[in-house]
Amino acid sequence: MIGLELVVVLGLAVLLGNALGDRFRIAPPIVLLVFGALLGFVPALREVELPPEAVLLIFLPVLLYWESLTTSLREIRRDLRGIILMSTVLVIGTAGAVAIVAHELGLAWGPAWVLGAAVAPTDATAVGVLAKSLPRRNVTLLRAESLINDGTALVIYGLAVGITVGEEHFTVPHVTGLFAVSYVGGAAAGALTAWLVIRARRVFDDPLLGNVAMILTPFTAYLLAELSEASGVLAAVVAGLIMSQAGPRVAGAAMRRQAEESWSLATFLLNGSLFVLVGLQAQSAVRSLHGSDLTQALIAVGVVSVVVVAARFAFNFTFPYLIRLLDRRPQQRLRRMNYRARVVTSIAGFRGAVSLAVALSVPMALDSGAPFPDRDTIVFVTSGVIVTTLVVQGLLLPIVVRWARLPRDTSVEEERFLAVSTATEEALKALPEVADDLGTDPAVAERMRQEYETHLLVVRAGGGGTDDEDEDVLRHDRHYTALRLALLAHKRATVIRLRDDHEIDDTVLRQVQRHLDIEEVRLSRRQAAD
Repeated sequence: MIGLELVVVLGLAVLLGNALGDRFRIAPPIVLLVFGALLGFVPALREVELPPEAVLLIFLPVLLYWESLTTSLREIRRDLRGIILMSTVLVIGTAGAVAIVAHELGLAWGPAWVLGAAVAPTDATAVGVLAKSLPRRNVTLLRAESLINDGTALVIYGLAVGITVGEEHFTVPHVTGLFAVSYVGGAAAGALTAWLVIRARRVFDDPLLGNVAMILTPFTAYLLAELSEASGVLAAVVAGLIMSQAGPRVAGAAMRRQAEESWSLATFLLNGSLFVLVGLQAQSAVRSLHGSDLTQALIAVGVVSVVVVAARFAFNFTFPYLIRLLDRRPQQRLRRMNYRARVVTSIAGFRGAVSLAVALSVPMALDSGAPFPDRDTIVFVTSGVIVTTLVVQGLLLPIVVRWARLPRDTSVEEERFLAVSTATEEALKALPEVADDLGTDPAVAERMRQEYETHLLVVRAGGGGTDDEDEDVLRHDRHYTALRLALLAHKRATVIRLRDDHEIDDTVLRQVQRHLDIEEVRLSRRQAAD
């Protein structure tokens, strides 16, 4: 019964947490973490444990796939060198710094490196939620880093655990081979999966079947990579990036609309549930330690939290200047960020569910049968660092963003205006030829031409025009949209009344309402965009 209770509790926590976060202008993940910690006081929920397999094999593939599917591949290409450095050098450096500090605090070198691997990677889910208000380039850098760095951290984790339990040995060729297999194998598994899905989508025209193939994509990519001992994380990311480029060509409009709506809801629920479960697990980790062990672990949480942030600051204020010295090409100058933007990037390094999954994956015992050393401390410190970075940095980020005075990013609006206006202009040019090929009645073609010309006037007026004529065009369009919405409300009320009077069936109501809803959503989004 606890399973059903947990589903209801998680759903209510996600609902109330996001509502309260929006109401009091607090980042929802922070509220959800608090909810999770408070739920830990409920006796029935104290038995709830978050299996690492649930995060690594269920939550993570879906969330990473959707993040990569909705990110900008062009922006990734532009800053690929920086993203790779942050996903490898920064992760290894952070893990090493944490391991040194943890060893000084009393952990053996093996567990210290396990802890370092757990807290080194940033979390794509947390970054996507907490840093979405930043300019596009900053968000893309943070998201791409978070999508790739998990693979580096998992290799370090596997090596550290293997050495500790006695299954691995450390040599430079061996470690190099592990990284090569992880990255090359993961990328190959993701590319193969994307190729198979593209072929499948061309076969399955039905939107439902096409979206079933889409749901299977991240899990298939992850599975193929895991079977070859490669990075399942990178496989899901590569599959998502390839599908982001191929999807618009191989999927129909109905399939895309269904996918966007369903995946948006699914990832919203998964994200919220993860934050609640992290808070719940953090509260459970507190109960696992007592007395002096708890005091030392709390000290470790504070020290390690400072170290992960300091390592990020050190990287962002050394490597960019080193690159400037080595690469003086004009295009390199265009990619430079000022120190204020780098401070924002340093503060936005949130830890999340991936770190917790890594910590929970630590085995209970060594090959000798002895307990894995300091496992409870690793789980506790990792949970504490996650909570600290999400709460402290999450509350601090808006203040830092205001201080940084980052220039307003208008590139999305400018490119959207270019896309819509150019597409409409090209459609108008093609209208006579298309109408002739289809044998369209001249009156119908003229009506279509007038509609497209009106739409083009509205687009151009909304693209930065300020004269009286543009204002009149926009005002007329707003009045037109408002009138259409009001008439749709009357039509909807009429068909509901006919259903209530038993003149039409519920099936007919749903069919008519579906068309009314599609038109209302289109007009409402257009109104919101204006």
